[in-house]
Amino acid sequence: MVNDPIADMLTRIRNAAMIQHPQLVMPSSKIKVEIAKILTEEGFVRGFSVTDHEPQPFLVIGLKYTGKGSSVITGLERVSKPGRRVYTGYSDIPWVRSGLGVTILSTPRGLMTGRNARRNKVGGEVLCNVW
Repeated sequence: MVNDPIADMLTRIRNAAMIQHPQLVMPSSKIKVEIAKILTEEGFVRGFSVTDHEPQPFLVIGLKYTGKGSSVITGLERVSKPGRRVYTGYSDIPWVRSGLGVTILSTPRGLMTGRNARRNKVGGEVLCNVW
């Protein structure tokens, strides 16, 4: 049993990218699918799909690499953890690598990037940073 499924997801992505796997498979959940959707929209992964296996569906994420074979994702960082939750207002949302990275937040309007949260003037829990 995994106590922190978001940290487990980020670690799986980090490990698969280090050894240049074309895709990775993990147990699916609603929040993992939303994170994969944001990573796809921001261009960090090729895409994702959810399989219909019983009793637990699986999330398949296609990783993206540059022409030289290095991963597009150079870093993943879990910010808010089960032992220490980190919340922020929309005016205090941190910039990741001077705007080159993405902050993923859990807001009352759903999961969104830091850029969208600033635009919608909504704060929330800072889940992770990706660059």
